[in-house]
Amino acid sequence: MTESTTSASTTPNTNAIVIDDVTIRRGPNTLVENFSVTIPTGTHWAVLGPNGAGKSTMLKMAGGRLYPTTGTVQILGEELGRTAVQELQKRIGYVDPKQRLDDLTAEELVLSGVSGSNGYIQRFEYTDAHRARTAELLTLVGMDHRADRTWRQMSQGEKARTLIARALVTEPEMLLLDEPSTGLDLPGRETLLRVVDDLRAAMPGLTTVLITHHVEEVAASTTDVLMVKDGGVLASGPMEQVMTAENLGVLYDMDVQLERVRGRWFAFSDVPATATD
Repeated sequence: MTESTTSASTTPNTNAIVIDDVTIRRGPNTLVENFSVTIPTGTHWAVLGPNGAGKSTMLKMAGGRLYPTTGTVQILGEELGRTAVQELQKRIGYVDPKQRLDDLTAEELVLSGVSGSNGYIQRFEYTDAHRARTAELLTLVGMDHRADRTWRQMSQGEKARTLIARALVTEPEMLLLDEPSTGLDLPGRETLLRVVDDLRAAMPGLTTVLITHHVEEVAASTTDVLMVKDGGVLASGPMEQVMTAENLGVLYDMDVQLERVRGRWFAFSDVPATATD
């Protein structure tokens, strides 16, 4: 594995995430080892890697949900193990498409993010500011005309966009997305990626980290990429420097052809297809 590099895409005064020489062991298993990456504030990262590489482990560390066995993790200026993690997590929006919410409307579900519950709490004092913020976010993620649609009525893409709005309702400093395109068809994926681009443009100070298996699911607004393999960092840094066919070939153990169209990346096997009758 190569040592990770700090992004050159921006030069902010602070870093949102600094993971320094971290190893995490759970029983006999090593989840990540000698893992280091620095993510500057206001940058937008994609995390790529095969199944079991350590991507979700990295994101849980970044969200203050998993502690290192050795090494240090600093999040938004706070060090894990030396800060009140529940307060820190209030500053972080976390989107997990596997999350299941109560069968309430999109508007109620986004509002529920204020209280941090899975459902709408009637006795909780949702302010006019909370409701205005909810309306703005539903518009941003394209759910304003479906605000009265319930969780069970939503498509997988609508659920993903509702979860993003819900994660943003408390105005966090950082947004973490764990494979938000999981289970989406082509229209759903393209709508979601457009939403990711839109929210990054609307909230330029927001740091975002998005995990995916697929190069095609990396939004055009992404500034940097982290490639994770076998529990370590293969490469990290600005997209134009790190997103190469050579790096992807090592990451996925195959010959890769890489193309860029309208700011998006597309990867193909470099082995010619065999014609069949």
